[in-house]
Amino acid sequence: MELRIFTEPQQGASYDQLLAVARAAEDAGYGAFFRSDHYLKMGSGSGAPGPTDAWTTLAGLARETSRIRLGTLMTAATFRLPGPLAITVAQVDQMSGGRVELGIGTGWYADEHTAYGIPFPPVGERFDRLAEQLAVITGLWETPVGKTFDFAGTYYPVSDSPALPKPAQDPRPPILLGGMGPKRTPRLAARYADEFNLPFVSVEDTVAQFARVREACAAIGRAPETMRLSNALVLCCGRNDAEVARRAAAIGREPAELRENGLAGTPAELVDRIGRYAAVGSQRLYLQLLDLDDLDHLELVAAEVMPQL
Repeated sequence: MELRIFTEPQQGASYDQLLAVARAAEDAGYGAFFRSDHYLKMGSGSGAPGPTDAWTTLAGLARETSRIRLGTLMTAATFRLPGPLAITVAQVDQMSGGRVELGIGTGWYADEHTAYGIPFPPVGERFDRLAEQLAVITGLWETPVGKTFDFAGTYYPVSDSPALPKPAQDPRPPILLGGMGPKRTPRLAARYADEFNLPFVSVEDTVAQFARVREACAAIGRAPETMRLSNALVLCCGRNDAEVARRAAAIGREPAELRENGLAGTPAELVDRIGRYAAVGSQRLYLQLLDLDDLDHLELVAAEVMPQL
């Protein structure tokens, strides 16, 4: 089981805060630093100083870290055209020496679209657009140098593209898809994804959705074991109940609720809960760190949880 750090900067974060978390995660031995791709806060709080762009952040971190992998959970397909996105991710991959991963989804948060003038089509069209984005992005990256790429898409037709630049990773950076959609989501994942992620769901829901993804892989002749499976859970760890309560209060949550729905408790409790996810096939956990100034939180989990996995 690999542990990765996952942040939500739209809730309020500067680049310097994100850099401090990424460097602390790298030094502590976490496998990756991921961030959300949102332009508007959720729930209460000011969200100050305002949103930061996911791929601008990762470009900076690519030059200011050296080992930790970098990615998004999840880039919204509504935010960017697939050709420019393929160029951006390839460039950040080059800047990082081949440490980038692209998590991508349909986009779901309507308010951030209206807040920044971004079109937000109905969900069926968003899935259609995501499918075309995946075809274009992977097609551009995987086209041999010296060849051109064409795609007869409804939304994103591509003609005579030189399909440059290429990412540092060959044939391309890993792609993550995820979510609880019962039909199209598993099918898209089976075709395009290297990893399938489930955010904030129970062990029982994880079992059901992982089964759908495995079935979708088998249906197209893909070996199900070639799909890496992962979960994301909010983190709230403490050496004792008082420390758990303090960290829960800092993010506006209750310890009992976090123990039920997240990854919360003492290090021993975390190891037990992680084991339940591992037992149903999860191979990575993205730990949602909501208090970005609490770097001791990262160090505690690295010192007392990670060695037991």
